[in-house]
Amino acid sequence: RVAREVGSEGKLGGQAQVPGVAGTWKDLTDNVNSMAANLTGQVRGIVQVVTAVAKGDLKKKVVFETKGEIAALADTINSMIDTLATFADQVTNVAREVGIEGKLGGQAKVPGAAGLWRDLTDNVNQLAQNLTTQIRVIAEVATAVTKGDLTRAITVEAQGEVASLKDNINEMIRNLKDTTRKNTEQDWLKTHLARFTRMLQGHRDLVTVSRLILSELTPLVNAQQAAFYIATEQDKESRLELLASYAFRSSRSLPKQIAFGDGLVGQCAIEKKRMLLDNVPSDYIRMSSSLGSSPPLSVVILPVLFEGEVKAVVELASFGRFSDIHLTFLDQLTDGIGVVLQTIAANMRTEDLLQQSQTLTSELQMQQQTLQKTNERLEQQALNLQKSETLLKSKQEELSSTNDQLQEKARQLSDQMRQVELKNREVEQARAALEEKAEQLTLSSRYKSEFLANMSHELRTPLNSLLILARLLTDNAEKNMTPKQIEFAHTIYTAGADLLSLINDILDLAKIESGTVTLNIGSERFSEISDYVERTFRQVARDKGLEFRIELDPQLPPGMETDGKRVQQVIKNLLSNAFKFTDKGEVTLKIAPAQSGWHESNLALGAADKVVAISVSDTGIGIPANKQRIIFEAFQQADGTTSREYGGTGLGLSISRELARLLGGEIRVSSTPGMGSVFTLYLPVTYREPSPVQEPPERLERRHYPRLPERPAEALDRRARAETPAKNFTVAESEPPTKDVAEQAIAGLSGKKALLVDDDIRNVFALTSALEQHGLTVIHADNGREGIETLKRTGDIDFVLMDLMMPGLDGYDTIRFIRRLEPYSRLPIVAVTAKAMIGDREKCIEAGATDYIAKPVNVDTLMTIVWKCMQT
Repeated sequence: RVAREVGSEGKLGGQAQVPGVAGTWKDLTDNVNSMAANLTGQVRGIVQVVTAVAKGDLKKKVVFETKGEIAALADTINSMIDTLATFADQVTNVAREVGIEGKLGGQAKVPGAAGLWRDLTDNVNQLAQNLTTQIRVIAEVATAVTKGDLTRAITVEAQGEVASLKDNINEMIRNLKDTTRKNTEQDWLKTHLARFTRMLQGHRDLVTVSRLILSELTPLVNAQQAAFYIATEQDKESRLELLASYAFRSSRSLPKQIAFGDGLVGQCAIEKKRMLLDNVPSDYIRMSSSLGSSPPLSVVILPVLFEGEVKAVVELASFGRFSDIHLTFLDQLTDGIGVVLQTIAANMRTEDLLQQSQTLTSELQMQQQTLQKTNERLEQQALNLQKSETLLKSKQEELSSTNDQLQEKARQLSDQMRQVELKNREVEQARAALEEKAEQLTLSSRYKSEFLANMSHELRTPLNSLLILARLLTDNAEKNMTPKQIEFAHTIYTAGADLLSLINDILDLAKIESGTVTLNIGSERFSEISDYVERTFRQVARDKGLEFRIELDPQLPPGMETDGKRVQQVIKNLLSNAFKFTDKGEVTLKIAPAQSGWHESNLALGAADKVVAISVSDTGIGIPANKQRIIFEAFQQADGTTSREYGGTGLGLSISRELARLLGGEIRVSSTPGMGSVFTLYLPVTYREPSPVQEPPERLERRHYPRLPERPAEALDRRARAETPAKNFTVAESEPPTKDVAEQAIAGLSGKKALLVDDDIRNVFALTSALEQHGLTVIHADNGREGIETLKRTGDIDFVLMDLMMPGLDGYDTIRFIRRLEPYSRLPIVAVTAKAMIGDREKCIEAGATDYIAKPVNVDTLMTIVWKCMQT
C-alpha cells in the first residue's frame, strides 16, 4: 500500500502500520516508513521551491540534506533559480535604465546563460541597443537644430512608429529651414525698405537723390552697374533723360535721352512693368574694373511709378542672377522712390510758382501805376472838356467852326475810355491770376504745416534720451559730480523741457493750420476745471508770492458740452501768461454765465442758448492798445525787441485763439499798461457743429480751399478719436505723479526685472540707466522677434516696455503675439512711442497693452504707470 500510494499514486506522507510485528518484519516496516518519509520531505521541499519560483519568488532554495540523484536535482534547481534571479535582475535593470531613467546604452549580463535564457538575454540587449542608437541619433539632430543648424537629418535605420517619428522630424527640419529662410528674407526686405525710406527723406534735388539711390541700391542687390533715367516731357513728347549712373567708364557713353518705346528702357516706360533678362549674351555689355572685364549674366529694368504714371526708369546689371527676394525688394522700393520723386517735383513746382507769383505781383504793381497815370490824364482831359463847353456857351457864334474839333476830341476821349476798359480787364485778369497763385501758396503752406506736424513727432525720440539722461545727471545718484556740473545738467534738462514745450506748441499750431485737428466732444464739469487749475497753478502762485483765486459763479450749470482737454489747454495758456507777466498782486480765474461781450459777428455764440465766460485777470505789466491785436498772431509778442525782458515763442495765444474758434467761441482782451490784463474766453454751454452759413465771409473763403488727401494712418487715427469717449484721452497729456506716489512706485519696483524692446540705442541707454538707478534689472531686445525669444528664455520677467515703431515686427504685432502665449496673458506690457497722436492709446490697449506712455518719457510717470499695472 505505501509503495503504491507513494511510488505510483503520488500520495505523499503515507506510513506502513503492522501491529505486533517484530524482528526482521519490524526492521523492514521501519525502513519502508523511513524511505517514504524522506521521499515525502524531499518532494514537498522541491514542490515548495518550484511553486515559489512559479509565483516569481526567486529567493527560495532547496536546503534539505540528500545524496545521489536527489542531491543533483536539488543543485540543478538551485542553479536554475540563481540563473533566473540574475536574468530577472539584469533585464529589470536594463528596462529601468533605458525605459524609465533614460540612461541609454545599458546591457544585460547573465553569466552561464544558455539556450532560451541566452536568446532572451540577447534579444533584450538588442532591443536596448537599437533604442539607444535611434534615440541618440534623434537627440543629436534635435540638439543641432536647437542650436540653429538646419542642415542635419536623421539617417538611422528604423521601422514602424520610430520610422514615422524619424520622417516627421526630418520633415519638421525641412519646414523650419524653409520658414527660417523666408522670415530672414522678409526681415531683410522690410529692414532695407525702411532704411531707404529714412535715407531719402528731406532731399530736394533730383540728381542728388538719383545718385544716392544707385550708390546704395546697386551693391545691396549684388549688381555691378546701373543707370537712372528721369521721365521728362519735351514738345508734348515723353522722353527719358539720363540723371545718374553707377560704375560706368567715362570712355563708354550712355544715351543721354531715350524716347518712350525706344529700346528695352523705352519699352519698359510704356508697359510700366519690370523686365528681367537672364543669360545675357557676351557681346551685350561688359562690366569692368582696373583688373579686367566680363559680361553680366542678368539685367533688370524697373519702372518707377507714382499713381500709375512713369516717373523714372532704373536699369541694373549683375554678374550673377537676381534672387527672388532682390526682385521683390526692387518692386516694392520703386513705389517709394516714385513718392520721393513726386514730392521733390512738387516742391520744385511750388518754388517756381512762388517765384512766378512774386514776379506777377511786381508786374501788377507796375500796371496799377500805369492805370493811375491814365486816370490822371483822363481827369485832366475831362477838366479841359468842361472848359471847352464853357467856352462854347459863351461863343455860340463859333459853334460851327469848332464843332469838328469837339467831335475829334470826343472820338479821342472814346478811344481813351476803351483803352482804360482794356487796362481794367487786364488788371482784373492779373488780380484773378494773383488770387489763384495765392490759393496755390495756401495749399503749399498746408502741405508744409502737415510736414511740420509729422516731423515734430520725430523730434520726440532724441529729446526723450536727452531729458532722461539730463535728469539722471541732475539727481547725481553716485554723488560724484561737482555743484557746477549738477548746475550744467539741470540747465540741459530745463532747456530740453523748454524745447519739448516748444515742439508741442508748434505741433498744435501746425495741426490747426493743416486742418487735422479733431474735437472730442463730451461732458466737462466746471468742478473738474477748477480742480485741474488748482493742482497745476497753486504751487506756481506760492513760488512767485502771488495771491491766486478761483471763483465759480453759483448760477453756473453743473457742466458744459465741449472738448474738455482743449478747454484746459486754453485756460493753461492764459494762466501761464498771467503768472509770467505778473510780479506782484494777484491772479484770478472766474467762470460765470455771460449775456454779451463777444464780437457781434460771432454767429455761433449769438445763436447759443447759454454762454459761459472764463476770465483770467492779473495785476501784471499790461498790454498797450496798439499791441493787443498782434499778440494773437503766431510768433508775435507785445515786446518784440531783442532786449525784451520776457521769453517765449508767442505761440500760446495764437493756438488758444484757434482752439476757441474751433470750439465755437472766441477770446477777448482788455488791458491797461501797468495795471494788468483780463483775457476772457467765451464758449457756448452746448457745442454745435459749425455750418458754412454761420461763419463770416473770410472764414468761408478759407474753407473753400482744396483739401489735402488724407493719409491711411490719419484716417485710422480720426476714426479712433471719433469712436472713443473724450474722457479716455489721457495719452501724452497725463500729468506727472505727486512725489509721494512716485516714491511709493519706485520702492515697489525695486528689484524687479524689466524687458525693454526698442531698436533705438539712444532710448535703450537712457531708459536702462534710469531704471537701473532705481534698483531695477533691465534686459534689452533690438526688435519684436528677439523680444519674444528673450521672454521665452527668461522666465522671471516682471514687466515689458514695448516700443511701437520698429522695423519688421512692430510693437502692436509683438504685443498681440505675446498675449497669445498662455504664460504671458496677464504680463504687464507698457507701450512706449514718440508718435503721440490722439487715439494711439486705444489702439495699444486693443492690441493687448496694459497701458501706454508717450515720449519724451517722464521717469516718475513711467514708474507710477508700471507700478499700477503690476498691482492690477
